[in-house]
Amino acid sequence: MSKSDTQAPRFEIFRGADAPSLEECGCMTYEGEAPNLAAMQPKFAAATQARGEQAEVPYRRPNMSLARLWFKSGFPLPLHSHDCDCLYYIVAGSVQIGSETLGAGDGFFVGTDVPYTYTAGPEGVEILEFRNADTFNIKVKDKPMAAWEKTVEVMREASSRWADEPPPVRKMPEKA
Repeated sequence: MSKSDTQAPRFEIFRGADAPSLEECGCMTYEGEAPNLAAMQPKFAAATQARGEQAEVPYRRPNMSLARLWFKSGFPLPLHSHDCDCLYYIVAGSVQIGSETLGAGDGFFVGTDVPYTYTAGPEGVEILEFRNADTFNIKVKDKPMAAWEKTVEVMREASSRWADEPPPVRKMPEKA
């Protein structure tokens, strides 16, 4: 095998239309224990007629991946961590992270094994996720059953809205 056969390509084109879903890609594994979340899965499935998230992986090679995520309005991403660094860039819409609201053109970095959560804004969010890994885990932090019940109710209430909700429109902020 020549040196060029073992090196990563120096130039590649990829097409978003060819991107597999995160599930089809098989690059993320669920790890850790969250027995309360596991027990709630049937309720989550019954509560949502329409999914509030979509994730694709348009590019993946050794030690690198790019995911495009679309979370619909108010989608509550559970507190979780990954076993690699992640860099996020908001293409359209907004997210609420703690007391911070981030919009198009903003982003955030999350280091390895750092737990984080956010909620999609009122128009939803389209976000790019860059990783220094081609395979990674997700460890959802479990919470009491009552808290998962509240999340199920939020998703139940949003489900009918999500059915016909379009992606957010890209609005870049004006420079000062």
